[in-house]
Amino acid sequence: MKPQRFPSNLLRSAALVATLVSGSALAQELPLSETIRLNQLGFYPNAAKVAVVVGEATGPFQVMTPETKKVVFSGTLSEARKNAISGKTTHAADFSAFTKPGTYVVVIPGLGRSYPFEIRADVHRALAIGAIKGFYYQRTAIELPAKFAGQWSRPAGHPDTRVLVHPSAASAGRPAGTVISSPKGWYDAGDYNKYIVNSGITMGTLLSLCEDFPDYVKKLNTNIPESSNNVPDVLDEALWNLRWMLTMQDPADGGVYHKLTNASFDGMVMPDKATKDRYVVAKGITATLDFAAVMAQASRVLKPYNNALPGLADSCLTAAVKAWGWAKANPTVVYNQREMNTKFDPDVSTGGYEDRSADDEWIWAAAELYVTTKDDAYYTAVNLFPDNRTPLPSWPQVRTLAYYTLARSGNTLTALGKKDLPVVKKHLTTLADSLIDGADRQAFQTVMGKSAKDFIWGSSSEAANQGIALLQAYRFTDSPNRRRYLQYALGNLDYLLGRNAVGYSFVTGFGDKTPMHPHHRPSVADGIDAPVPGLLSGGTNANAARQDKCAGYTTTIADEVYLDADCSYASNEIAINWNAPLVYLAAALEALQTDQKAGLSQALSPSRNTGN
Repeated sequence: MKPQRFPSNLLRSAALVATLVSGSALAQELPLSETIRLNQLGFYPNAAKVAVVVGEATGPFQVMTPETKKVVFSGTLSEARKNAISGKTTHAADFSAFTKPGTYVVVIPGLGRSYPFEIRADVHRALAIGAIKGFYYQRTAIELPAKFAGQWSRPAGHPDTRVLVHPSAASAGRPAGTVISSPKGWYDAGDYNKYIVNSGITMGTLLSLCEDFPDYVKKLNTNIPESSNNVPDVLDEALWNLRWMLTMQDPADGGVYHKLTNASFDGMVMPDKATKDRYVVAKGITATLDFAAVMAQASRVLKPYNNALPGLADSCLTAAVKAWGWAKANPTVVYNQREMNTKFDPDVSTGGYEDRSADDEWIWAAAELYVTTKDDAYYTAVNLFPDNRTPLPSWPQVRTLAYYTLARSGNTLTALGKKDLPVVKKHLTTLADSLIDGADRQAFQTVMGKSAKDFIWGSSSEAANQGIALLQAYRFTDSPNRRRYLQYALGNLDYLLGRNAVGYSFVTGFGDKTPMHPHHRPSVADGIDAPVPGLLSGGTNANAARQDKCAGYTTTIADEVYLDADCSYASNEIAINWNAPLVYLAAALEALQTDQKAGLSQALSPSRNTGN
């Protein structure tokens, strides 16, 4: 049955509403309306529940059972909001007052029904597990058998036991052409290379989840080969990449290679079919400092698991200290791929992950080493608070990760660090307050999308990292806005799962309208219709059409430039640094909503409901 369009006066007619409520033939045949945007997985019973209707729609709405035979909640659509980016009108259907667990749809008279969703206590648990499992599918150097990978099983690819030292990385002890072994790790994104800089923020985010919610992560079983050991699966997964990172440090001087890569990108083939020579490429200051930060943090996280992983925590700290020493001796060695290619062969054209400034990496590495060692020399080695800015974390801007670490470690800092805790908390609240400011007036009532500037390459990661920033301020400050921080963090997860301008749940395999054609080589080449699940698409990118020149874009509106096509690497690629904040956000919200001792059910509840 095609969607029916009615004049607004008829939409408000009592006769039509009565027809819907009665469960008549019309109600049972209600068409799907993709103009109704909501979290396609669902909602916590005591949290906010909001659907957004794009376009002109006024009057009543209902929440009904999936077959649309029974109305369980009735409300009235909100007044119109104007999307500041597109100029389009939206109306909200707020059914937060309805708390009964079950599966439902939202119905708008004259428009149709939404995708089905659930209301239940652990509604995002499967997502958290699936997003962690997404990293398993990115593993190099290991077969993925059906027992663990299901229909996405595949042979091992890229053992990386025969990796060449690129001339840019040559040293006295390892001249160009030297063969080294650098196995394990994750494929970085839709390509088959491994990059230290992007691993940095990815690992920092996953390790932070283990630090912030150590008890909850033990409950997340992802069915990976290590699931039967005494280490949480998310930490086991991180260890697969950590052990690779350790091989990227030159044992002679402590410097860290920028990446392990082919000279050029592979074609759209399965990993085991990609057999080009692989290289470790040029040491650099940002890679080395990111490495130092990760290893120092890992040393803390691994300490409680010393019986299962004897000596690894100490080895990580040793590696971190050695990397810091190299950085102090080589502060100006910046990775510049174009310049490198003018000096050395073969040319390298894979992801650059170049960074003009290492100031933020110095701050992150210093903070992690200070917190782990309690050595004030690291705290005073750099200016940890050079200005009042608190940038949202991303791979080229990791300063705020230092503030997260100082805040979570507040009770164990030395006197020097404790003195500055008010400054740290001010940074966290300033960032959080700037995020929520005006969000209630936004068309989709989310922090994400207040500005067209949000819609960059990897905007989905932007949304997830905004959510993490709000959770850090919620957990580690006493701001009067704490409750709102938590609610808007959850709202950004709603954004990622469908309450957005394109109506997609951006996570493969989670939701009804999800990316089916991500720019991801295994998903393209494996011959299976469904893509590898649990991977977060980069999402809407205002400049995608110009950046990847993929045919099919139909708009230039910043929050709508998205294409579910594998050629659209600027809007539909996947990446480990995008999946990591999704893991943190989903798992942290799950952990918080189950912590009844903290009264978080009340905190997650909205301050007001508009339903009737």
